[in-house]
Amino acid sequence: MREVIDFFRRLHDNNTREWFDANRAEWTRVKGRFADFTGQLIDGIASFDPTVRGLRPQDCTYRIARDTRFSNDKSPYKTYIGAYIAPKGKKSGFAGYYFHIEPCADSLVWCNLLSAGAVCIEPTVLRSIREEVLDNGAEIEAAIKKAKGFRLSERNKLKRVPTGFPADSEYAEMLKLKDFYIDQPITEEYLLAPDLLDRTVEEFRRTQPFVAILNRAIQYAYDEMM
Repeated sequence: MREVIDFFRRLHDNNTREWFDANRAEWTRVKGRFADFTGQLIDGIASFDPTVRGLRPQDCTYRIARDTRFSNDKSPYKTYIGAYIAPKGKKSGFAGYYFHIEPCADSLVWCNLLSAGAVCIEPTVLRSIREEVLDNGAEIEAAIKKAKGFRLSERNKLKRVPTGFPADSEYAEMLKLKDFYIDQPITEEYLLAPDLLDRTVEEFRRTQPFVAILNRAIQYAYDEMM
């Protein structure tokens, strides 16, 4: 991971096509190393969540080029790398497990993280998840508690409980969420430790009940749409 971190730290400071072209051979090595790690991480997660079995690294990783068409930031490349391991791959819409590396100034711990859940959720699917919260909120809370070290993100939520759901529900705050995921920061020391793979697999193992509940609701929504 040292090579991965160093490359993205320098890319952060030199985010131009000229610099990237001059260092393209290094990017190819870094991409290969991260793909190897992702393949091993897929196998590790599949040992406790068979729904991700058979995925390939390319099913779970992303292009480094940014889509700048609708952004004021015209920097051509992402300054981070991540792997999203979910049933049927990164574009499936299912909840999964996300490993993210993003070297930042001043060693901000939130730049690197582990996360489990779903984001950018389609409206019909989001409604199904909220119905799951209403029906089985205690089960979801227990799953989050089991994922020791992770916390439920509230970065993207409504100000009020959405229409059609009871505002006086004991799970009102959870019903306001637009993304459903838990996460925890990891340090650079974590990334450089020799037991990185094993430790990450064990961290994600604790999140599996939470992911499974979300995917139960997501699958129900997809079944209803068919």
